[in-house]
Amino acid sequence: MDLPKASDILQLSILFFVIFDPLASFSFFIVATQSMPAPQRRKTAVLAVLVASLISYSVLFLGESVLSVFGADMHDFKIAAGAILCILGIKMSLGEALARDGEGASSSQAVAALIGTPLLTGPAAITTIIIVVKDYGPAAPALAVTSVLVFTTLLFLASSYLGRFINTTFVRVMSTILGLITISWGVKFIRAGLSL
Repeated sequence: MDLPKASDILQLSILFFVIFDPLASFSFFIVATQSMPAPQRRKTAVLAVLVASLISYSVLFLGESVLSVFGADMHDFKIAAGAILCILGIKMSLGEALARDGEGASSSQAVAALIGTPLLTGPAAITTIIIVVKDYGPAAPALAVTSVLVFTTLLFLASSYLGRFINTTFVRVMSTILGLITISWGVKFIRAGLSL
């Protein structure tokens, strides 16, 4: 088995960084975890990346068959992800907290699941992973995905410190803007899923 080329890993890392868009997910993470204490925020960060990792590596090694196990294809996945993002975006735009005080572990799990998929590993990420594995084999894409997920983990964990410099008004404004963007993502996914 040939070792992956450094240039391939670098190119794929840039590609997955753009598609996974950890900076957009980080903005969402800041908004969604604003009411969480630091330990719970860190737990949510780790869970979110674990969800994204599980999906990414499952698709990387099993391909599109991972969706067919559940009787779904890529079009179904895109529509479902789009519907979730639309609902999520509406709640954010209306100022409804995604993580409420007192919800504890269930709140962490819900936010982590939403960030893990469809925000980090949505239809675009899954489709891209399937395609590049066919072109490069599994090694280079696996290393590229790993580098992006490690960066995302460090970014999310840093939110406990960065959050000290972000006031409530800014978070509310950002929540409304991100809500509208999230709705647009949802509409885009639904339209892509309906394009048969």
